[in-house]
Amino acid sequence: MATPLRRNAVWVLALMLVAMAEAATPPGIANNPSHARCLIKKYKHCYNLEHVCPKFCPIRAPWKCDMPGAVCQDPRFIGGDGITFYFHGKKGQDFCLVTDPNLHINAHFIGRRNENMKRDFTWVQSINILFGDHQLFVGARKTATWNDVVDRFSLAFDNNPIILPTTEGSAWQPSALPSATVKRDSDTNSVVIEVDGLFKISAKVVPITQQESKIHNYGITDDDCFAHLELGFKFYSLSENVNGVLGQTYKNNYVSRVKMGVPMPVLGGEKEFAVSSLYATDCAVSQFEGGKLQTGINGLELPSMKCGSGIDGRGVVCKR
Repeated sequence: MATPLRRNAVWVLALMLVAMAEAATPPGIANNPSHARCLIKKYKHCYNLEHVCPKFCPIRAPWKCDMPGAVCQDPRFIGGDGITFYFHGKKGQDFCLVTDPNLHINAHFIGRRNENMKRDFTWVQSINILFGDHQLFVGARKTATWNDVVDRFSLAFDNNPIILPTTEGSAWQPSALPSATVKRDSDTNSVVIEVDGLFKISAKVVPITQQESKIHNYGITDDDCFAHLELGFKFYSLSENVNGVLGQTYKNNYVSRVKMGVPMPVLGGEKEFAVSSLYATDCAVSQFEGGKLQTGINGLELPSMKCGSGIDGRGVVCKR
């Protein structure tokens, strides 16, 4: 067991390293320090305590937002073709992200109106995943004051709530579909959802910080931090007819419609991808057929599939 003298020496050394790092902060880095909570339970002396990070720390570390299939921020997409684009949609409305005969994914957008712009600031607050005759809801609960230790997920399978202990590694599987799994990869606010042979989705609930709001002029107030989802998608069985804001980018013959070479390449098509509700499949480009998932390879009846690596070897895309 470490003696008090040794523990004090460790803390002194840690403080010295932080001071040295701050002194080496590159020019141009923001002076405002960010805050973070210790979320590792084995460090009992600091668990759940808020600390001031060194000045060179980012406000929030990037989280799987630089890979094909990512949907993050306002919302910023990286398509299956590796091209980054923005799809703002409209606040309070629902849009189809992916539609295919076996899979349909809708997203609900929340946002704020910027009076100086012709569009809303928007974020993905929830998604509904339809596959076969099942549906899986993933949402971020509205919250005023953000605390990393408080879980803000709302999860449901076939309209029944999913209860997951707030412990990293805890998992849930429906008895009606053992090939589906929801698993925490952190104690709170981060899960991985997978259906064998069909998809794998990483989902994280994050807030808009006051500093982010100030930088981007979001106008976030104390009564709502606009908790939203950051998402990473992998698909294992997409047809050539796949469509949707994100889904269309996985077609072999897809040609991006966004204007390249501009700071914020924006994809339009709100009417094309709009659905009447988060649970509907009535977008103009809908491909979803529904019906029961048949057993077979990994729990699904899948014809022969062709798989290849994603952009620069990142991720895997499989198509029939």
